[in-house]
Amino acid sequence: MSYNRGPSRDLAPWIGRIYISKVVLPPDYTLECSQFNDIACLRLQLAGRWAAKTANGWEEAERSACLFGPQTHPMPVRVSGSFTNIGVAIRPGASTALKGVPLGEIVNRLVRTGDLGLPEDELLARFAPEGTPEDWARALEDLFRERVEETGGAVPDPISVQFEQLAYRTPSMTVAQAARDCGVDRRRLERVILRDYGLPPKQVLRRARALDMASHLRGVGDRSEAEAIMLRYYDESHLIHEFADLFGVSPGQFAATAQPLLTLSLEARQARRLEDLKRIAPGDARPWQKAPA
Repeated sequence: MSYNRGPSRDLAPWIGRIYISKVVLPPDYTLECSQFNDIACLRLQLAGRWAAKTANGWEEAERSACLFGPQTHPMPVRVSGSFTNIGVAIRPGASTALKGVPLGEIVNRLVRTGDLGLPEDELLARFAPEGTPEDWARALEDLFRERVEETGGAVPDPISVQFEQLAYRTPSMTVAQAARDCGVDRRRLERVILRDYGLPPKQVLRRARALDMASHLRGVGDRSEAEAIMLRYYDESHLIHEFADLFGVSPGQFAATAQPLLTLSLEARQARRLEDLKRIAPGDARPWQKAPA
């Protein structure tokens, strides 16, 4: 079972997506895959044993609550037996607004919530094992409402908000053009994006372009924009080089390899992207869920 949706309207400035995965597997089965998230995510493992290879090496846990930083490449993960995972994608600039950990410190890393002053047991107790996906989603939203109230309701920097839209719409643009579109000079854009994304703007745009391509290769993109996404690259050589640099394999190898967990994260990002661009309405069927015309 996989479930993801946008946040309630009052939390839209801070939450990008809520997602829940519940998978039943034999106790002795280990699923090895990866995840590739462009923004920070709070993840709660309600059941199952898991491990992730972060910049600090392999880290393992069972029931747990962790903040994952944004990633520059796929993060290898493995899950043993049945598992239930719930999480929330945190919008760029939201960590700064909510007085969270600086994202530059946790790129390709994870932090246990207990190290951030939020005991894992207390956090996990909010999510009844017998609850429904929507019960869990609402519990996550209540958690964020509390944090927003505690920190005074500050919203993300408008520069970061606009840059996120630009990265969704035209990730092949130059940083200089992005600065002009945001109405600031390049140096200010670079400072704000490095603070709120944990990465320089050029790297954020390049990653966005590759993630859109990866989504189409995995069949979780809007087929109507397939040609436009291809044209973001100068030629096939440019595509292969840039894609392999981020994913470690060629586009052809990527498309031919089953990657269930990575596909779920790509699908959630594309749903968020298309809703933010007003290409689909919240709750509508996504393009990949419809039969080809």
